[in-house]
Amino acid sequence: MESGNQQIESQNNQQPPLMFKVLKRFNRCRAAVVTLPHGDVRTPVYMPVGTKGAMKGLLSENMAELIDCDIMLSNTYHLFLKPGEDIMEQMGGLHKFMGWNRNILTDSGGFQIVSLGELNSLDENGVSFKSHIDGKEFLLTPERSMEIQNKIGSDIMMALDDVVTPTTSGPRVMEAMERSVRWLDRCIQAHKNPDRQNLFGIIQGGVDDELRKICCEMMTKRNLPGYAIGGLAGGEDKEDFWRTVKVCTDLLPDDKPRYVMGIGYAEDLMVCSLLGADMFDCVFATRTARFGSAFSKYGMIKLRKNEYADDFGPISEECQCYTCQNYTRSYLQKTFRADQSCLHLISLHNVQGLRNSVLNDTAEQYARDFFINYYRDDKNGIPVWIKNALKECKIEL
Repeated sequence: MESGNQQIESQNNQQPPLMFKVLKRFNRCRAAVVTLPHGDVRTPVYMPVGTKGAMKGLLSENMAELIDCDIMLSNTYHLFLKPGEDIMEQMGGLHKFMGWNRNILTDSGGFQIVSLGELNSLDENGVSFKSHIDGKEFLLTPERSMEIQNKIGSDIMMALDDVVTPTTSGPRVMEAMERSVRWLDRCIQAHKNPDRQNLFGIIQGGVDDELRKICCEMMTKRNLPGYAIGGLAGGEDKEDFWRTVKVCTDLLPDDKPRYVMGIGYAEDLMVCSLLGADMFDCVFATRTARFGSAFSKYGMIKLRKNEYADDFGPISEECQCYTCQNYTRSYLQKTFRADQSCLHLISLHNVQGLRNSVLNDTAEQYARDFFINYYRDDKNGIPVWIKNALKECKIEL
């Protein structure tokens, strides 16, 4: 029988079911293709969030046929509670359960350490949760997270990590980072399907550069198919935010995908893409769509306003998504309150438009135009943190 270290080495030497190919670069930024068991993922990619295997405002057919979505995210914690891992296994995995033949990434349940902090307690073994549905208690360990995700059958699985908010300071940040590495080793040992499911580690360390560097060094030694940057987008100073992303993208392998977790605001996604990140997720786009808001090059457009009733242009002139090619602002404004299909169409635009920022050879001019227009009505102008981040990307505003 293999020892823990032998098993980790054996799995790491096995060819993972993931290929990563960079197609174009602009300084730090890269446009690439991630090949997974259920097809190619074109990056930079914004992954819409279907927490329980379904995305509010969109059907699986909409996601695949209309916006040509390559990958979506679901959550291990919520799927475990309902409908349950056994149902997932009986159905042959989440793909079949939800009628989705493209790629799925599952979070590990680690984020709920923060988001459901009042319902859990944590120690070295794992996280003891009290269900937010019926109050029943259960233990989520690295091994259980892997067992559940193996049954779910996601193409990318996230290791269970010890998550603290980015505003946390002191010894707790180091404790969480070091525990995340130890838990990653337990996840590697427990992972039963390395030939068809990819396990990503999650870099922790708060906004402490040295802790992030240590975590990057330790986790990249595990030679995983890809890596995520976790523990951000939680109220930290924006200068700390972008510098932490830069520290990690500087150190993470160039030949593997980099995933910044919880990022969805247009300006954050643009900055992180330019800094060399490839994958992002957030519920922001679809939540704002349900309120009738859509992204555009000129900032946020609130389509429920009466001013768009006679506006026969698309949400965004440059956008090639299904919604912008087929529907006007007038149509969306008129159907917003009466027909749920309007919400589908706005979501279609939101989740596709963000992907295209670096998939051409004019990234520098695109970035300049984007930020100048995005903040054109802001009396304070483009924030200093964005200007500083773009200087690192060799872009002067």
